[in-house]
Amino acid sequence: MDLLTYAFMQRALIAAALVGITAPAIGTYLVQRRQAVMGDGLGHVAMTGVALGFVLNTSPVWMATLVAVVGAVGMELIRSRGKTSGDVALAMLFYGGLAGGVMIISAGGGSTARLLSAMFGSITNVASEDVVAMALLAAFVLAVTIGLRRQLFAVCQDEEFARVTGLPVRALNLLIAVTAAVTVTVAMRIVGLLLVSAMMVIPVAAAQRLTRGFAATVGLAIAISLTVSVSGTAATYYIDVPSGATIVLLAIGVFMVLTALSTPLARRRAKAARAAEEVCTRDDVKV
Repeated sequence: MDLLTYAFMQRALIAAALVGITAPAIGTYLVQRRQAVMGDGLGHVAMTGVALGFVLNTSPVWMATLVAVVGAVGMELIRSRGKTSGDVALAMLFYGGLAGGVMIISAGGGSTARLLSAMFGSITNVASEDVVAMALLAAFVLAVTIGLRRQLFAVCQDEEFARVTGLPVRALNLLIAVTAAVTVTVAMRIVGLLLVSAMMVIPVAAAQRLTRGFAATVGLAIAISLTVSVSGTAATYYIDVPSGATIVLLAIGVFMVLTALSTPLARRRAKAARAAEEVCTRDDVKV
């Protein structure tokens, strides 16, 4: 494997592995809450942070993280109010972030072409400091999603029940939003800000075709995401294609395969359930 002899590929593969682990870790909760598009919106918002990083000559990853976290808190506050105007406010936040990024880098004398790698990912742009930043951010994501899995699951499943049991629902909701924002910036270099939402959702949706329990879904989703992220990144070394698009298309391919495999499995499960129900009915009649 000659690709491992190059430092930029070593960094890219490490970054891809971090993306593969973190994206479905938080994505499972977002899917559970029916907020699958949150990652997409945060990706738009983070564009302003990337542009600020370029203009101010600071780390685009850390600056994008800061802006995305602020945007995530704003999104959660808008969502929690539950007003009909919330969708309009969110739309303005999303597209304002994207437009703001373009405007800032143009005003700073830079080229908007520099934003393309952040939008769609590029393995050649993963620097050593980016890997360190991504590793620290990934550690935070895993600490939250694993360490607080019971509390987060309760909030995602039923907010009212979680509130009755004494859980700090508002704080946990904000934590989910902030963790999603951090995950977006972790995936920025490899998948791209405009495609990161796919890696939060597609592996989880694919895993749900075969699994039932929450823990099993998370485990299989991470395995799928890790596989397609690393293999997609490696593939870009041999064929000149964008890493983000390659990874997302591989994830979609896995989803389609598992969907095809799950159809007969679902039929067998339904048949077994009907048979068990018939047995229970006969036993009740005999009694």
